[in-house]
Amino acid sequence: MAETPRYLTSQIPSDLERKMVFVAGPRQVGKTTLARGLPGAADAYLNWDIAEHRQRILRRELPPVELWVFDEIHKYRHWRNYLKGLYDGRRAGQRILVTGSGRLDFYRYGGDSLQGRYHLLRLHPFSAAELSIDTPDGLRDLLGLGGFPEPWLSGSRREARRWSREYGARLVRDEVAALERIQDLGQLELMMLSLPERVGSPLSVNALRGDLQISHKTANAWLDALERLYAIFRLLPFGSPRLRAVKKQSKHYHFDWTLAPEDGPRFENLTACHLLKWVHHQQDTEGLDLELRYFRDKDGREVDFVVEGRGAQSLLVECKWSDANPDRSLKYLKAKFPDAEAWQISATGVKDYVTPEGIRVAPALALLSKLV
Repeated sequence: MAETPRYLTSQIPSDLERKMVFVAGPRQVGKTTLARGLPGAADAYLNWDIAEHRQRILRRELPPVELWVFDEIHKYRHWRNYLKGLYDGRRAGQRILVTGSGRLDFYRYGGDSLQGRYHLLRLHPFSAAELSIDTPDGLRDLLGLGGFPEPWLSGSRREARRWSREYGARLVRDEVAALERIQDLGQLELMMLSLPERVGSPLSVNALRGDLQISHKTANAWLDALERLYAIFRLLPFGSPRLRAVKKQSKHYHFDWTLAPEDGPRFENLTACHLLKWVHHQQDTEGLDLELRYFRDKDGREVDFVVEGRGAQSLLVECKWSDANPDRSLKYLKAKFPDAEAWQISATGVKDYVTPEGIRVAPALALLSKLV
């Protein structure tokens, strides 16, 4: 399979004209390849993990070019103050691009010495829209291979499975060990192995705690660490004074959706990744105040995904593996929020119609190919 230009390729140079640009995202999602492919980046690339580059960074022996690219510099304890000094003392026309994993956007909240000096762009795995997938066979390939460049470009499900197994181990041994204060990496690996079977259901920290024989505080801290490092993401429940919604338990999904059990859970995980990618893109490039959530009420009604912004519900999405009648919970929520766009999408179904309530029932690509 041929390589495809990434969806942030044009946004980065535009943002670099005004501020520093931080490109954050899961490891091996293509950040380095994207950065090094920009005009002028070949002579400007410095990677903190390379000893020679690290020495040049610390000595401030930086390339005499207009674009500096710093990769993995977030592993340097004083990286924020270092970049602040470079940015504030930069010469006219100097541009600074920083790539790395979760801590780049983790530090955008509160007490950030770089506040107002950078734009954050989050790079996600490949999606149906980015790959221009428009056939059921293409969607099946995406479900089986995942959206990370290496397994996708291999075109082999066997190689994709091998990559996925090795990816989790490397994440724990390299990223967690370097960035998080977690001593028991073996138990953390066990947590990672136990999470995929819980995809799509409210995540019980108490059940995790009991299975792993760790404290509630430790279980929460480890989940936070995995989320900061883009191994997983969690969705909070959507609540409203008009609904008897649950308000506490989150649901979680994996950026590598091939970890989820096949068929229904994996398709739901893939859809969650597609929607989050679109929401993050709207936040990062348009400044829109959107959030991805799910709905579940005390009467057992549940809708997989709700996109809301400034108190308004703009999108409701329910996932089915095959053709099915419109979901009762989705009809209930659509009636509560008639202005919201409502979809019931299926992985293998072929029916495509609009119900009297205004719900679009369609194959998944009818929605996913419209995102980013």
